[in-house]
Amino acid sequence: MGMNKRGRATRPTLAFDELGTGVALRVGRITTVATATALVVGLTGPVTAQASPGTAADSVEVIVQEAAGAGDLPERAVTALGGTVEEPLAIIGGFTATLPANRLAALRGAAGVISVTENAPVELLDAVPAEVQDQAGSMFRVTHEVTGATALWERGVDGKGVDVALLDSGVVPVEGLSGRDKVVYGPDLSFESQVCDEDGCEGSPQRNLDTYGHGTHLAGIIAGRDSNANPRTFRDPNTFAGVAPGSRIVSLKLADAIGATDVSQVIAGIDWVVQNRNRNGLNIRVLNLSFGTDGVQDYQLDPLTYAVEQAWHAGIVVVVAAGNGGFGTPKLNNPAYDPYVIAVGGADSRGTYDVQDDVVPAWSSTGDGTRNPDIVAPGASIVSLRSPGSYLDESYPNARQSERFFRGSGTSQAAAVVSGAAALLIQQRPDATPDQIKALLMGTAQRLPVADPIAQGDGIIDLRAARDAAAPQAVQSWPRATGLGTLEGARGTANLAYDGTPLEGELDVRGQAWDPAVWAAASAAQSTWTGGQLRKGTWTGGAWNGTDWFVADPGDGVNWNGRIWGGQTWSSLTWAGRIWGGRIWGGDAWTGRIWGGRIWGGNAWAGRIWGGATWSGADWA
Repeated sequence: MGMNKRGRATRPTLAFDELGTGVALRVGRITTVATATALVVGLTGPVTAQASPGTAADSVEVIVQEAAGAGDLPERAVTALGGTVEEPLAIIGGFTATLPANRLAALRGAAGVISVTENAPVELLDAVPAEVQDQAGSMFRVTHEVTGATALWERGVDGKGVDVALLDSGVVPVEGLSGRDKVVYGPDLSFESQVCDEDGCEGSPQRNLDTYGHGTHLAGIIAGRDSNANPRTFRDPNTFAGVAPGSRIVSLKLADAIGATDVSQVIAGIDWVVQNRNRNGLNIRVLNLSFGTDGVQDYQLDPLTYAVEQAWHAGIVVVVAAGNGGFGTPKLNNPAYDPYVIAVGGADSRGTYDVQDDVVPAWSSTGDGTRNPDIVAPGASIVSLRSPGSYLDESYPNARQSERFFRGSGTSQAAAVVSGAAALLIQQRPDATPDQIKALLMGTAQRLPVADPIAQGDGIIDLRAARDAAAPQAVQSWPRATGLGTLEGARGTANLAYDGTPLEGELDVRGQAWDPAVWAAASAAQSTWTGGQLRKGTWTGGAWNGTDWFVADPGDGVNWNGRIWGGQTWSSLTWAGRIWGGRIWGGDAWTGRIWGGRIWGGNAWAGRIWGGATWSGADWA
């Protein structure tokens, strides 16, 4: 303790978060957080200061923030209203006080007072252990030393106002991804959205949540932000922040608890993002797709590449994982081989601070010499947020880092880093086109002297250089995709299977015939999804049980605008003569049967490397 200006002993100082709604207290390497809370620290540890009930006769403890130059007017106002001034809070320019509960409004209107916040109970937040932040793959190292994201943060650019659509396995609102400004849940198009309880499918317990563990990890890399972090404490090694901590995630859950999904589900999700990018307060400017197949039909025909091009030409920067080299071919994953999108490979720091000795690891797809990765980003042993109890969390316990974090490697993680970087540059340059953002990232990237010159593309992203670079006048003019190829060609060898029956040919995952011409025309017209503002939504004319739209808020879970997305099941649909529905999709089995006898209908996990055409991660240990 020190001495304050009134000669009394001072307690550790507190600081408001960026919204001015809460305070954070740092005590050594322990961080605590609350909404509008003061915490008293004694010799034996933290003790919560309980809030008063709020009757007129009661006194309450408050935090008062003063205007610059207010002098002692706020303190005098407290005294005049029957209150007592307590401790100064120099960091926020204010003080704590006790005050009759019925005098709060009067104090808020007093001269020199910016805000008056009543105290509430507080609970300890598991801090970011120093050993986690010191690791080469920590987000602290990635943002501060490798990518240079802090060069934009220090200019007030943190991604605020930019939404990043994450088409993945869902997001769990753990600390770092909780609160109304962090995650908006779009439709759940995964198989788990069909798991029903006694209240019907609308009560599916897995809806939107990341039972696989991949989506939460990526969301943390892109936009994670501890609730006690603000622009001043993004540099605090005791708080967690992603690359664009001010941006917001729009989560579409496509993959279930074992990472299973079909190309048709991914295409439907992309169509939804394009049509809803500016609706209901959204501003989706980036789409992260850490998914890929080994489909090799020409990109000008492929329906998946056509879908990502529709997003690109609608003003959305599409960031795609290049792939993890699991197909025995140097060709980039589909849709990363589409030349319009940003194809991202992984970089490995090898545990050093200097990027000059970084390499492109063997698992990062190199490309075929014609279409290669555009850039690389940190992707090896990245420490991000954990989804406790998820498939990956249970399968790879050695990848856990403290209670909150999880370590993973792959071009998925590298793509997430670039998605966050794109969000920063879009906030800085809101009128920039996707072509310009891509050219800016490529044109300012650092070449890696010892890395494979083909696999690294133009090099590793450098946001310090990108921040100060002139806006490029870039326009891509590749031949555009038509989408008239086959759905089966887009799948490649990644066919889902049930009881030995694969999903193959020109059928989507709902068992409906795929008409490429009809779908491509509707996708271009942004009309594949109908009923988006109504209770029931359909995609390409078929009902799809999705989800409520709502903003993540563990406190109330209020539906977004109270509108339901979907509302019908697939129970009447058949797939190759087999009925979908009436069976439970959950965990890693369907009525006790593993998919096709193995995971992903024959595409099994190869050691610790993500194989087949599943979500593009790699090493989870």
